[in-house]
Parts: sequence; structure tokens; C-alpha cells
Amino acid sequence: MKKVIYKITYPNGKIYIGKDLTNTLTYFGSVNSESVKKDFSEEEQRDFTIRKQVIFESESTEEVNQIESRLILEHNANNPEIGYNKWPKFKG
Repeated sequence: MKKVIYKITYPNGKIYIGKDLTNTLTYFGSVNSESVKKDFSEEEQRDFTIRKQVIFESESTEEVNQIESRLILEHNANNPEIGYNKWPKFKG
């Protein structure tokens, strides 16, 4: 079974990178919803579109686990100005 690493892009341009070991179409990760919510007004929350892109695929859970953190760092998704990933901790 394919395992994937995906990138979610929010309307404000911020991103979240995560993995899905079941490759479920409707899985959108475990982003901290309060962190996202505070970036959008109530009006913006009424019509909200996100984009999910698969950026890596593998049959190997171990490979996906190893590459996920590398891709978070490469995309700066852990930088609070760019993304919503809380791990690895941003060292700005």
C-alpha cells in the first residue's frame, strides 16, 4: 500500500506538511486547528478552500517517516510565518 507525504496550502498561503500511511483521500492531517483559525476572520471561515498535494510516495513506512521531517524543513513549514507545522521545532 502506498504511503504519502502531502502538503496542505491554506488561503493565506501558509502550508502544513504531513504523512498519511493509509493514503486516504479525505485525510487532511493533524494540524493545530486553533493555530489556523486565528489567522482567518469569521467571514473568511465561511468560505474556506484548501489544497492538498501529494509531494512524496513510497511503499515503505520507514522511508516516509524519515523523509517527512526533511520535507518540513525544506519547505520551512515549521516557520510560523510560512507554515503550521510545530515539529521539528523552528529555530529561527
